[in-house]
Amino acid sequence: MQFQQLQYFVAVAETRHFTRAADLVHVAQPSLSQQIKALERELGADLFLRARGNITLTDAGEALLPLARRILADADTARHEVQELVQLRRGRIRLGATPSLCTGLLPDVLRAFHDRYPGIRLLIEEGGSHDLVRELARGALDLALVVLPLPTPSPALTTVELLREDLVVVSSPDVPRPGQGRRAVRISDLEGERLVMFRHGYDLRELTAAACRAEGFEPDFAVEGGEMDAVLGFARAGLGVAVVPRMVAARSGRGLRVTPLARPGLHRTIALAHRSDVAPPRAARELQRMLLER
Repeated sequence: MQFQQLQYFVAVAETRHFTRAADLVHVAQPSLSQQIKALERELGADLFLRARGNITLTDAGEALLPLARRILADADTARHEVQELVQLRRGRIRLGATPSLCTGLLPDVLRAFHDRYPGIRLLIEEGGSHDLVRELARGALDLALVVLPLPTPSPALTTVELLREDLVVVSSPDVPRPGQGRRAVRISDLEGERLVMFRHGYDLRELTAAACRAEGFEPDFAVEGGEMDAVLGFARAGLGVAVVPRMVAARSGRGLRVTPLARPGLHRTIALAHRSDVAPPRAARELQRMLLER
């Protein structure tokens, strides 16, 4: 009994017509008929009652049909599972993330993923949440790490909250500590401080500026327009203070003083997003699992 014969048998059983069944499985009708006859000889029983314009299943055919469908379904499942495993040996993941997450969260997780699946190429795109949402929507990314709430809520995206991260103030140890030397500073203490500020469209820029305005003052920018590495470098050089995620500050190395914000402080919520209408590739789902279990 051959797998192909079972495919042909199921096709005839479902169409009740040899010619239509042959078209369905993309084979010449005589070849299909020969394979059905060979299967009947192998089983020692007729599978179809053949009358002009009327093909029906015999009792043997009725008994074989659910078994054949199950075999074909199991074979399809096996093929799918093997392909899924192959995808974890080679392939790619297109991951979007804000620059601060590329600096703080991702290095350790991506190292662990690469150690486990060295054949998977990791393509990283940095951008603000607004840009990443747009890239997800047009299918240019498989997954994205974004800051909630999204700038433009999208019903086409599924988001899963990943972590809630504190923000801290970083400054050069060569300049006075912000907040008149207190061990924790309030947002109101930033009034009169020169700030090193990110470019427009950066989630941290909007969050910091909104917090300052809520305290009744406009932030005073010493330097603005940088990405994360630039902002840290400017703060390290003593040009001003910057509000950055705690994970970024922890990885920034020497040359920066880290001062926590007094309660209630500032926080941001990080989520993992993907399109709702398309399941991420197997490799991307595995990276998603590792991020959620970190």
